[in-house]
Amino acid sequence: MLAVFQSTIGNLPKELSLPCVGRNNCLNCSPQEIAETFRSWRSDATFYNLSNGNFLALSHELENPVQPRSIVVIDEISCLFCGSLFNTCDLRRHYGLSRQATEAVVIVEAYKVLRDRAPYPADQVVKQLHGSFAFILFDSKDSTLFLARDGDGRMQFHWGTASDGSLVCTDDPNLISVACGNCYSPFPPGCIFINKSGLMSFDHPLHKVVGIPQVDHNGNINAVFFQVDLFTRLPSIPRTGSATNWAGAAVFEGQ
Repeated sequence: MLAVFQSTIGNLPKELSLPCVGRNNCLNCSPQEIAETFRSWRSDATFYNLSNGNFLALSHELENPVQPRSIVVIDEISCLFCGSLFNTCDLRRHYGLSRQATEAVVIVEAYKVLRDRAPYPADQVVKQLHGSFAFILFDSKDSTLFLARDGDGRMQFHWGTASDGSLVCTDDPNLISVACGNCYSPFPPGCIFINKSGLMSFDHPLHKVVGIPQVDHNGNINAVFFQVDLFTRLPSIPRTGSATNWAGAAVFEGQ
């Protein structure tokens, strides 16, 4: 799977671009070049164009049959899902869905409930997902981007920046390397990213997720890895309503 979003989507961790700072040999591509590379590598690729030049792409080539890729578009909400959930049946009942609802449909419904009605933060919703997964959700109505990866990191998921600063997300480690040069990192396991609030851990919501640069023997930054800072505790701020809970999903309460 592949997704590219313009830099105006907002709130990207600055560390994603650190390896390219001050370097003349950064080989990251433009969004158009990334799309063409994906087409050339995946003959069955299907593209889904979103607002403002953003797009999603899906291919089933080299797909693990026990960790399939899927996409749904419901009420202007698009969701790319890779992997499998062990508790899909329970989640279908919880959200009042039919037996035919796929994991991607479950994610969309969970997002809609969280956005519109839920009295609890985003980390609690994602904690209900048990399995091996990564997903990319985009709500075109208000340009909300929502990314997540399972806590054990069993599903491949990477993110980085294109030559124009666009965000690139994919489960293909070879594609992210070609697309982003050195300006990419594995998406941290057990974490979610919401562009209106930033990157957070759903396993440790009271602790900040920080980018750690990896420096070579010449002092050059050649990679960045994100991890939870368990030594720094974030302040807890009282919630004031469901709308605030979503827009401020990085308001971390221990529950």
